[in-house]
Amino acid sequence: MPRKARIDAAGVLHHIIARGIERRKIFIDDQDRYDFLERIGPILEQTQAACYAWALMPNHFHLLLRTGSYPVATVMRRLLTGYAAGFNRRHCRHGHLFQNRYKSILCQEDAYFLELVRYIHLNPLRARLVNDLDALNRYPFSGHSALLGRHEQAWQHTQAVLSHFSPKAIAARKHYLAFVAKGIDQGKRPELTGGGLVRSAGGWSAVSAMRKADSHMKSDERILGDGDFVAQILAQANEALEKKYELKAAGIDIGYIAQRVAHLLDMPVEEVWLEGRYQKLVKARSLLCFWAVRELGMSMTALGRMLKISTVAVSKAVHRGAGIAAAEEYRLRIS
Repeated sequence: MPRKARIDAAGVLHHIIARGIERRKIFIDDQDRYDFLERIGPILEQTQAACYAWALMPNHFHLLLRTGSYPVATVMRRLLTGYAAGFNRRHCRHGHLFQNRYKSILCQEDAYFLELVRYIHLNPLRARLVNDLDALNRYPFSGHSALLGRHEQAWQHTQAVLSHFSPKAIAARKHYLAFVAKGIDQGKRPELTGGGLVRSAGGWSAVSAMRKADSHMKSDERILGDGDFVAQILAQANEALEKKYELKAAGIDIGYIAQRVAHLLDMPVEEVWLEGRYQKLVKARSLLCFWAVRELGMSMTALGRMLKISTVAVSKAVHRGAGIAAAEEYRLRIS
């Protein structure tokens, strides 16, 4: 059965889990862990993503992110590619470090935000990387210690979490710590790693009873939320997919986009494909990348090969193109 496509949208909350290939270690020593932490900050800033919770485990990691103007795929591609290259150099190895498909779960914020923060930050304790809560409070490789003010991470949005507990920092940390402590006995939380059916139905026993009665709710393993939220997100995803099919059915392909860009910028269509850094060409290629990726749904990797530039360069061009199209009120289709 083919895998379902990822679901993404600007400004949404994602619980991300990335594992080593064949569940092998992706962090061998503390230098690996610190390298990861040094890389993630600039990437979050460049992609305008916010991180609220995180934990580094020997063979995987967890992130709780809100995406900005860049899709979650861009954030993860930069992070995983850069870290893997550095890891391979340090440890004199070759080949893939991560599983090809990290898990990205779009989350309903009101119901799950604090539950996910607690779940992610308790991972080192559940995995016995630390012995008790006191040790977890000092553990530098999860966002828990940063929320308590023990290890600062400038890129972690600690205030957004603490503000849920109190407007005053000392009181907020005290209440947050008590909240985390209450979660220790909950053990593993499979209902928080995909599919909002369990919580919205009232727990595993309720789901079991529903199945025996042949009763079903809207559910999707890529989404964590109640039935209405899942239905809403799936409808938005289908709308975006239908739009892409509609464009293709109308004969709008990469060639059409190149011609449209050439017309808007009053230049020969052949020049749109040329390499170069002069202003008009950069503008043209930025619009081309923006419409090809955001409207047609082309992969940045395929477009990069076509334009003979890196995937990172395509991502930057998409961002520039979005700004140009908005500022100049350019439209792909002539209505």
